[in-house]
Amino acid sequence: MWGDAFPSFLIGLREGLEAGLIVSVLVATLVRAGARSRLPQVWTGVLAAIALSLSFGAVLTFTAASLSATAQEAFGGTLSIVAVAFVTAMVFWMRRSARGLAGEIKEKVTEALAMGAGVLVLTSFLAVGREGLETALFLWTTARAANESAGPLTGAGIGLVLAAALCWGLYRRVLRINLTRFFTATGMVLIVIAAGVLGYGLRDLQEGTVLPGGTAYAVDLSGSVDAGAWYSTLLQGVLNLTPAMTWLQVAGYVGYLAVVMTLFVRGVRGVRGVREQSGAGAGAPAGAGTGAGAGAGQRMGDGAVAGGKRAAAPPAAPPAAPPSARPPATEPPPTPATAPTPAPAPTRRRPAWLIPVAVVAGPALLAGLVVALADPKPAAGETVAVSETACGQGFTAPEPGRQDFLMHNTGNQTSEVYLIDPSSNAVYGEIEGLAPGTTRDLVATVAGGTYAWRCVPAGGKAVTSKAVRVGGAAGAHAVVPVSERDLAAPLKAYRAYVDRGLATLVTQTGKLSDDIRAGHLDTARADWLTAHRTYASLGAAYGTFEDFDQKIDGRPNGLPGGVHDRDFTGFLRIEYGLWHGEPAAGLKGVAQQLAEDSAGLRKAFPHQDFDSSDLPLRAHEILENTLQFELTGDTDQGSGTGLATADANLAGTRELLSVLKPLLITRAPRLLPTVDADIARLQKLLDSAHHGTGWTPVDRLDRAAKARLDGATGQLLEDLSPVPDLLEVRKSA
Repeated sequence: MWGDAFPSFLIGLREGLEAGLIVSVLVATLVRAGARSRLPQVWTGVLAAIALSLSFGAVLTFTAASLSATAQEAFGGTLSIVAVAFVTAMVFWMRRSARGLAGEIKEKVTEALAMGAGVLVLTSFLAVGREGLETALFLWTTARAANESAGPLTGAGIGLVLAAALCWGLYRRVLRINLTRFFTATGMVLIVIAAGVLGYGLRDLQEGTVLPGGTAYAVDLSGSVDAGAWYSTLLQGVLNLTPAMTWLQVAGYVGYLAVVMTLFVRGVRGVRGVREQSGAGAGAPAGAGTGAGAGAGQRMGDGAVAGGKRAAAPPAAPPAAPPSARPPATEPPPTPATAPTPAPAPTRRRPAWLIPVAVVAGPALLAGLVVALADPKPAAGETVAVSETACGQGFTAPEPGRQDFLMHNTGNQTSEVYLIDPSSNAVYGEIEGLAPGTTRDLVATVAGGTYAWRCVPAGGKAVTSKAVRVGGAAGAHAVVPVSERDLAAPLKAYRAYVDRGLATLVTQTGKLSDDIRAGHLDTARADWLTAHRTYASLGAAYGTFEDFDQKIDGRPNGLPGGVHDRDFTGFLRIEYGLWHGEPAAGLKGVAQQLAEDSAGLRKAFPHQDFDSSDLPLRAHEILENTLQFELTGDTDQGSGTGLATADANLAGTRELLSVLKPLLITRAPRLLPTVDADIARLQKLLDSAHHGTGWTPVDRLDRAAKARLDGATGQLLEDLSPVPDLLEVRKSA
């Protein structure tokens, strides 16, 4: 959290101090000029700027939330680049303008006093509003990069409060700060942070398919760096440096940092050289040659003293004219009688609260209108009727964008409902098990193309509605449906793989039984691990093995006797005995039973019903179970070989993905390269725990290594999660 908070703290402190200095100069100038009655106009402009900034942040947040995942990446990446441009311009502007800031603001206030109340409101609004908009954009960008808002908002809040305190101290002349050095130092830090934001924005644009090279990694330290460690979190939160970065990210980061930092440092040196040549350095008294620090501190302090601690001196009266210059005293001429002047009609005064409320409510209402118009989801969705004889009644061509269809089953049978492209049968949205008489939402993104509804009642034939045409450019994401026929070839290939594995398993469990019968327990331990890894690599077939899986690899959890329960059999029971000093005689029967069950499974497997839809599900579930059981040590009965089992599970997942590859590559071409990189990263971590014939037990991993392993597995699971939906068998008849 603190790593994510620091960039926002710095921007809040710097932008808050910049805006606070401007407000302080405005207030001090008005007080010194004896125009205290005009102070509400300054605060009105400040309130308007704050309201506009908050509204801008709300628009960014809620309009981005209504976009698709790819569009969100592109939108966020674009705004990250814009934020970098704003921050870069801001640090250069403040470095150049800090010394003359107070004088410039005083001049504007003097002009505004002469021109009226509205101009003074506008002056304070524009002066503060720029900093507010920059802050809102940068905060939104850093919060999105951190994937959370608590840290960035907390950091920004602390920075703004501290900036307000510093400005109050400067105004009251209880504090002196060399603001030139402050803005120079924070500017250099912000340039480094902005380089990270630029790299993050480029990565977003790659993931949003705006820029190429999303899988071309210049550096990938994911296998050796713990992404969850404090130092990794700090580097990623503050500098946006991640263990894996593409060539484009690295080029953008290094190029921006080299060019912008060089120009900034060169400009700072140039300013110092000018000061030295003008004698503002060595010859000036202490504090006089400190740039904005001295200038703003002294000028603001003078204004505060003149208006607060000391009363402003009244203007000197003009000198009296000498007697010789005075005109002779005469009687005033008589004035003619005039009619009495009528009293002016009373003017209707505006309530004092009206303008502040208007300037605060205006941006908020405008932001709400923008968000409402930007959200493509209609307030009331179109109702579409579904039945076993008619499908899509009430369906008309929708507007492009996200649409909420209210699907109402008017028939007597539960139905599957799909929004499809009738030319390719690609599915844009679906509802499973829509019961008779019920209504459910189906939200789908619609773009240019042809659309129709397909309803598949339970036990009935599919019914397809009349197609409608939606104008505009194509771009809606659809999933090409998968049939059982499509999965037939992958299923055949995987069954052959499992059959070969079971043949090997029978041989290995027979040898394990022989080892134990002969009393060769050391050899049995090695052979046990070999056989157990073979079984663990057949993960996608667990659901097919039926009762054999519990007999061969069942855990003692839930058994009345635990590890001593007689129904506790198979690999884990033998593991417990071998690593807890049980004699061979006590394990002979269990080992013999394991060999017989393995042989029984091999014989039964060709005749077992292997549901083809299990293949896509197991692509995710094998490693999900690994993370839940092996990587927590839950299944370890004393051997400490949980990582060896995890390695075998990974091998099984790799084999499963290889048979599914022809289907995945046409439906999600970018998925497999990402998954392959994840698998290689996890494999590298597992290999580092393998030492000869031994494996590091899970409970002996150091904290960093365990976090890296969990993180790599979790990332792989996240990237595998679309596979079941992509390859789900959808009914068509």
